[in-house]
Amino acid sequence: MVKKIMMWVVAVLLLSYTIAAVFLLNAANGDALCHDLNIVVKQSSGQRFITADDVIANLRNAGLYPVGKPLAAINTGAIEIRLKENKLIKQVNCYKTAAGNIGIEIDQKIPILRVLSLSGNYYIDSEGEIMPVPGNTAVYVPVATGYVERDFARTRLYHFALFLQEDRFWNNQIEQICIAPNNEVELVPRVGDHRIVLGKLNEYKENLEKLRLFYEKGLKEIGWNKYSVINLKFKNQVVCVKKNNE
Repeated sequence: MVKKIMMWVVAVLLLSYTIAAVFLLNAANGDALCHDLNIVVKQSSGQRFITADDVIANLRNAGLYPVGKPLAAINTGAIEIRLKENKLIKQVNCYKTAAGNIGIEIDQKIPILRVLSLSGNYYIDSEGEIMPVPGNTAVYVPVATGYVERDFARTRLYHFALFLQEDRFWNNQIEQICIAPNNEVELVPRVGDHRIVLGKLNEYKENLEKLRLFYEKGLKEIGWNKYSVINLKFKNQVVCVKKNNE
């Protein structure tokens, strides 16, 4: 009987100690101040569109700068929401550390296409969303010009640009994508003084493969500058127009 009472007393004391320790720890954390702000901006395609100074200025303007504030009063969710309003940012993760700091990790959007048209001047990112042009930063991606509607840019043109980016040869070769009012496409290459008439973006994979074979077996023998136009619109054919001086 005495043994059971002693065990019960010990259990009560341990429970009381645990409750008191948790209470004191929470109270201490509630009084603890944020010592520092650690910001990591992950680069996309070797570019940095957002800097730590940009993040700090943004948080100061919103009254969310955490350094010097009690940790318990810092709303990491509000910081994430504020920073994600920036259209150059893809994802934000804000958290508290055991050392009493606030950490922020930022994933930037990845541009794959530049659009210069009557519909605006912007990028299309790797997920097909419109991305503003960062100030004082040049990104070397294909440029789409002409009659580029935003819906067309975010759908058909996005998938075409994604294909170009994922193919090493075409990513290096195609410099400009010209869109006509009927959505037909002409391409301007980096190598060779000619225009490529691609037509509608229906069978571009097959047509570009046809052009690749023509490059390898035809232009390699006669030179890259013999033709002014290479037309891929015809089934199983590559129709070329010679330069006037040829």
